[in-house]
Amino acid sequence: MSKRYADAGVSLEAGYETVSRIQKHVQKTNRPGVMGMIGGFGGAFDLSSLQVKEPMLVSGTDGVGTKLMLAFQTGRHDTIGIDCVAMCVNDIVAQGAEPLYFLDYLACGKADPVLLEQVVKGVADGCVQAGSALIGGETAEMPGMYPEGEYDLAGFAVGVCEKSEYITGETIAEGDVLIGLPSSGLHSNGFSLVRQIVKGMDLEMEVPALGMTLGEALLTPTEIYVKTVLPLVRKGYVKGMAHITGGGFIENIPRMMPAGVGAKVDVDSWRVPPIFTWLEEVGSLEREEMYSVFNMGIGMVLAVDPKSVLSILAQVPEAVVMGEVTATEGVTLENSLVL
Repeated sequence: MSKRYADAGVSLEAGYETVSRIQKHVQKTNRPGVMGMIGGFGGAFDLSSLQVKEPMLVSGTDGVGTKLMLAFQTGRHDTIGIDCVAMCVNDIVAQGAEPLYFLDYLACGKADPVLLEQVVKGVADGCVQAGSALIGGETAEMPGMYPEGEYDLAGFAVGVCEKSEYITGETIAEGDVLIGLPSSGLHSNGFSLVRQIVKGMDLEMEVPALGMTLGEALLTPTEIYVKTVLPLVRKGYVKGMAHITGGGFIENIPRMMPAGVGAKVDVDSWRVPPIFTWLEEVGSLEREEMYSVFNMGIGMVLAVDPKSVLSILAQVPEAVVMGEVTATEGVTLENSLVL
């Protein structure tokens, strides 16, 4: 290996060991269409292997945000990759696309093969949940850019759908029903505020209201909705979808709506997970702000024809009817407050 490169802070041997360690995790994400696996200069996928008549490609990219800081504090790195995959694939499935493949970018100050393996294991686990292949990526060792033990993680996903099944939300109309799919917790948004609230707290302390340690609650990985949502899309039940990320209900629900309509949401129609109530109380936050920042227990909102509701609830028992489409633009939250 290059001694001068090592003296500059880059270990080629650590990079080779990392690649060797992650191979077994990558292999479990293989799916039809993948041309070779990690190791080449680019990932390849054979679209002709798919039974799609008029294919449309839908892509998305995202990172994990400052949730990474809590992974650094707790030393837990095996689920943060799930978050990275989820943030990308949930965006593309919201437009009716099946995720085909995923690439990750992992940058660190010093390559620690054991730590990096944990991160990539999480990415692979997320890909398995999404039915997506991990076909490539980049691990960049950049001494001086990141402190030892810290890293940044971003991802890129590509999916496909029939042109006729591409979801734009343009057919959403007054009287349509809003159905919510439960979140697993905070997902990967609002963590700059969360970290401000928990600053100085012991993340290993048991919190009775949460039924686990504070760190475990905060690092609960993001729910991946692909396998729940795609069958509904294929049956033509879904008119529009909103992935509830940063900006909460107030910003994200209108993103799926055409001009001239809005949403009325009954905030008492589902159980808000205890992590949100705990943060609201400990952080002395206004309830209005909570719905403007967090997902509050609903990670994906579907706009559907009223005639499809019973079929959807039969197929997805955990789903809840949470509101309706109105002729007033914006989002109105009823019962607890009105915006």
